[in-house]
Amino acid sequence: MDPEQQTQSQCKTNDVGSSAQAKDPAEASSTSSPATSTPAAAPARPRRPQRTPRVEGSIDVSEPKPQQTTPTGPDNPSEAQTQLDAANVSHGPPSSAGQKISGHAAMARSHITMRTASLPQTPSYKPPATDPVFHPQRALSVAGTADTQSQVVEDFRVHIITWNVGSAMPPEDITALLGLHVGDGNTDMYIIGLQEVNSMINKRLKDVLFTDQWSEVFMDALSPFGYVLVTSQRMQGMLLLVFSKYFHLPFLRGIQTQTTRTGLGGIWGNKGGVSARMTVFGHSICFLNCHLPAHMENSEQRMEDFESILQQQQFEGQAAMGVLDHDLVFWFGDLNFRIEDLEMQVVKAAIDNNKLSVLWEKDQLNMAKGSESVLEGFHEGPIKFPPTYKFDVGTDTYDTSGKKRKPAWTDRILWRLRPTAAFSNSVSKRSSMAGLSSGTRVSQHFYRSHMEYTVSDHKPVSSIFTLQFPYKVDMPLVELIVEDEWTEISDAVATFKVVPNFPRSSWDWIGLYKVGFKYHKDYVSYTWAKQEESDFLRQEHQVTFTEEELPKDSGDFILGYYSNNMSSIVGVTEPFQIQLPASASAGLSPSDSSDFTSDDEVKKVDSCDSGPETEEQQHSSSRLTEEQTRSSEQAGGTVESSADDSSNSGKDATKPEET
Repeated sequence: MDPEQQTQSQCKTNDVGSSAQAKDPAEASSTSSPATSTPAAAPARPRRPQRTPRVEGSIDVSEPKPQQTTPTGPDNPSEAQTQLDAANVSHGPPSSAGQKISGHAAMARSHITMRTASLPQTPSYKPPATDPVFHPQRALSVAGTADTQSQVVEDFRVHIITWNVGSAMPPEDITALLGLHVGDGNTDMYIIGLQEVNSMINKRLKDVLFTDQWSEVFMDALSPFGYVLVTSQRMQGMLLLVFSKYFHLPFLRGIQTQTTRTGLGGIWGNKGGVSARMTVFGHSICFLNCHLPAHMENSEQRMEDFESILQQQQFEGQAAMGVLDHDLVFWFGDLNFRIEDLEMQVVKAAIDNNKLSVLWEKDQLNMAKGSESVLEGFHEGPIKFPPTYKFDVGTDTYDTSGKKRKPAWTDRILWRLRPTAAFSNSVSKRSSMAGLSSGTRVSQHFYRSHMEYTVSDHKPVSSIFTLQFPYKVDMPLVELIVEDEWTEISDAVATFKVVPNFPRSSWDWIGLYKVGFKYHKDYVSYTWAKQEESDFLRQEHQVTFTEEELPKDSGDFILGYYSNNMSSIVGVTEPFQIQLPASASAGLSPSDSSDFTSDDEVKKVDSCDSGPETEEQQHSSSRLTEEQTRSSEQAGGTVESSADDSSNSGKDATKPEET
């Protein structure tokens, strides 16, 4: 029984699950958490190439000083290059090359962070040719190790993209947009905010039942490079996608999403904001994708709608947390601010002659920064690219239609760090809330448009940021331990260890993923990590994958521990190999869970990461299965299992026949 069949979906989405013969929760063998009696020394996972800490023209911002009013503009990048250091905060020494990681075995495994050669029809991933540099700050839930050195600062790179796609179909190739053709593999997260995704009624119905095309194209492009969809949120034409390197998943916690409608007075979702928040290595970050009202005369309405979005979006927790209560906020989208006062000829002449400062001075958002209190603390890098709206579709030519819209920088990316204590004798009222967040630094590496994409009347805009945290919460909640290779059925054993007070559930499960998996339900098979009464005093537990749950094909795989209470993966292993004897593989049934969904099948992502079904409902489902089995046995028959075609977890587990 697929765990997603036994978990509640708030978005009314179903999954095409793995066809594994899963255990019923009532009958599953007790899953002792990974206690490793004497586990073999774990090889250290390959480290990433050294990054360039700064690039020319980047902006470096730490916790903002009060009353900082330095103007920025496209023609004065030196003024925009602000260096705002928090008082009395030590960021620690930089990581040193070649430093060994404490707690890991000395023997290093070959570079297999992403072995995409084992993926069907995906390009091989070649690691950068630069010499690797060891980062002491990295810690994985593998082999029971977790390295925490709070005095070491390591960069965390975030790539943000915003694009009003104008109801268009995705382009054939988004490699350049994602920077995958020139990337060094050091991007840790991709955040993608889209506006005006086709939201016609018939299209929305298809997207409810199946994965929307835009989500699919981004997953297909990023998964071969080790990026997994963390969460997503859709509101009519607005879509927010959050991707992360798979080995960061255990350290992305408290994931929540919100939507706010502002169209037609708040009843229509063509305008508004969608957001996702989480803690990243212990630091709270909120990503807010907005589509604000259009037209030159609605500048005031845009500010009112933005303020309304900030007021309405409250996240659950020990105390209600708004967007601006996060340590770091990224605000992006089609913000629709225009260029005032200048005639069309003047605007086009300034663009043709690269006199962007003339336009910048009349940009509504730039002018509002000095007068609108809601914009206090928001930073934006110097704009060195021409306006991204409005173009004739399929061209690089600004609007030649009868409307002749004036070019404007409608598509923007900004960020804000939460204020800390004031630097004067008076103490800010919010200083007590800042806590350890002081000292976080943000560096913007570039801020650009992508003129080569012509499917919409907007051009996409992207930016890369490097975050430097003064400390990291990098102890995984669950440590998973496996052998480097599974060559026999008896090798298919995983041990795991949970931290004290971890909220385990009988509905937690451990998924077996092929390297290059797209999201947490894109598993090959799974096994329950149930908690029995006898487990409470045990520190280590163990689970076993049966022969029927193992893949037929050889390749590189990863185990991930999914927490039902936290609705996320809280522990992962490094890639390991499965290469079973031919006789064992041949003995598996045609409906084995390792069968990959064909390219013709439509898979659906449960983008809301909704909470699981109640245990009462799940036990009811289990009882139903048992009753069906007894009834079938009395009739001399067998219980048939069928895949729910409307479900969409990527690979279906065997499910009981519905009555």
